[in-house]
Amino acid sequence: MRIALYQPDIAGNTGTILRLAACLGLEVHIIEPAGFDLSDRNLKRAGMDYLEMAALTRHVDWAAFEAWRVSQAARLVLLTTKAETAYTDFAYAPDDVLLFGRESAGVPDTVHDAADHRLTIPMQPGARSLNLAMSVAMVAGEAVRQTGGFRSD
Repeated sequence: MRIALYQPDIAGNTGTILRLAACLGLEVHIIEPAGFDLSDRNLKRAGMDYLEMAALTRHVDWAAFEAWRVSQAARLVLLTTKAETAYTDFAYAPDDVLLFGRESAGVPDTVHDAADHRLTIPMQPGARSLNLAMSVAMVAGEAVRQTGGFRSD
């Protein structure tokens, strides 16, 4: 299971996601440009000592990421407010790439159109969005649960 962040804006969220991924044994792919320097102290503070454990891959842009993903034959599962299917109503596969958009703008239509599947996190009427790190934790937790990643045997 892999988490991909499309041009993340906030170092603290990315650090938190890297820490989560390290703890769950997931890869993180950052599609640049990011809205911060990847050596940012806020990234390090949020990630704490887990950054060294994180499996992080950086892609210079969307085209480079997409070329890598296609070479891996991995499904691209986009989390978006523009979807009908709830993330809990989807059957995940171990090699899926869970893609999350920028905190400020989501993803452009070209990225949206490239997704194999589009999922949403249902929210109460009038609620716009959740924090990115919270969203990643919810969806990654469900995906890992479904694919047996929490087993200790």
